[in-house]
Amino acid sequence: MWTSHRQASARSNVPDLKQLARDIFHETLAALDIPLAMRQKLARNGSQIRIDDTAINLAAHDRIVVIAIGKASVPMARGFADLLASDFAFFEGILVAPHESIADVHGFRVMGAGHPIPDGGSIAAARVITELLSQCDSRTLIFFLLSGGGSSLIELPLDSNVTLEDIQQLNRVLVNCGASINEINAVRKHFSAVKGGRLAALAAASMKVTLAITDVPMGFESALASGPTLPDPTTVADACQVIEKYDLDSKLPPSIRSKFDHPESIPETPKPGAPAFAQAHFSFLLTMHDLFHHAHHAAEARGFVTQCDNSTDDWPIAAAREYLLSEVVRLAHANRGRGVALIADGELSSPVFGNGIGGRNSAFVLDCVEKIAGMRIAVLSAGTDGKDGSSPAAGAVADGKTMERALAAHLHPQEFAARSDSYNFFHKLGDTVVTGATGNNLRDLRILLLAE
Repeated sequence: MWTSHRQASARSNVPDLKQLARDIFHETLAALDIPLAMRQKLARNGSQIRIDDTAINLAAHDRIVVIAIGKASVPMARGFADLLASDFAFFEGILVAPHESIADVHGFRVMGAGHPIPDGGSIAAARVITELLSQCDSRTLIFFLLSGGGSSLIELPLDSNVTLEDIQQLNRVLVNCGASINEINAVRKHFSAVKGGRLAALAAASMKVTLAITDVPMGFESALASGPTLPDPTTVADACQVIEKYDLDSKLPPSIRSKFDHPESIPETPKPGAPAFAQAHFSFLLTMHDLFHHAHHAAEARGFVTQCDNSTDDWPIAAAREYLLSEVVRLAHANRGRGVALIADGELSSPVFGNGIGGRNSAFVLDCVEKIAGMRIAVLSAGTDGKDGSSPAAGAVADGKTMERALAAHLHPQEFAARSDSYNFFHKLGDTVVTGATGNNLRDLRILLLAE
């Protein structure tokens, strides 16, 4: 009788690792304060603002234009409008956000557009923005507020013979082929009038300041929203190599396939040293370091020995799973008797094999289910924007009991993986992570917890 009481007590003391992983994720999201970051970054004093080492006098310009594009455009625009307050309320603003995320912001014309596939709203927004920028001169100060998702939210084919339907097909082909974000952008930048530095080129004489919340690796700033305000390091030759590497030629719409048959007809994007960038400044508002900081703090506050790791960015899911699980076990061995947490970020490579519902985050967790069966480990992976691929969830969470629960419900992980249906697997188990649109986009976050 004493033994059974002791066993019951032990069971009651076992932490619910899945719930703890959820708590850490949600606390991390709540700590990412975009308007506060805006106030700290711009450090306004009267008409003067300082961004990194650049001082700007707002009063020295006849016109201030603000263009916010991306999943975080609403809070970024609000933070900017609050910063200028009534003193400089004369700015002209355009805000482009996913249809489901639009909200009124003082001083901004708000436009909804498609994500992850561009739609008519993306074309309309691009036309309004390009028309406004073409009217800007040397007395105009332009602020670009960029965040992830911008690649689909504004779009305008460089060639009028390329239709919206052609661009939509190109996006689907690229997103589903397993290419990295840099490879995807190398192609779509060369067919767009608003990507790869071409927005900056429309207002070459103006001072331009880009503030960014990044969902791309550090050092790859031009991949954010397909780099509309930065020199493009990719070339037409790079785009051709992507098409060849993933054998995409036969899958492309005819209007775009014909361009690759004659690559000399594809105009090159603006490069470093171009006049458009002479008065251009780029600065990060929030980065993966902010994401790691808040996640690390949330995990440590719950008693976990915590380590951050960003080495798996762009890795195939299976390789990332193998590495991260081995790392969290290694961390546990080095800290015996303590619970440990491994925090990772970045986007994984997840080709689509079937017509199921899911995304790279739930696909990663699904790939872990069999490997962690019977272990005191929880794995959570979710998008900080609240969206995971084609699913309505941000991601999913699993632990050592998930495999047993799945088999009892006649759910077989490999069958769901084979048809890219990771969302439905976890939805049936009640293990999806659902946040709705968060108004942020600081990459995907993976949380691995192991309790002794």
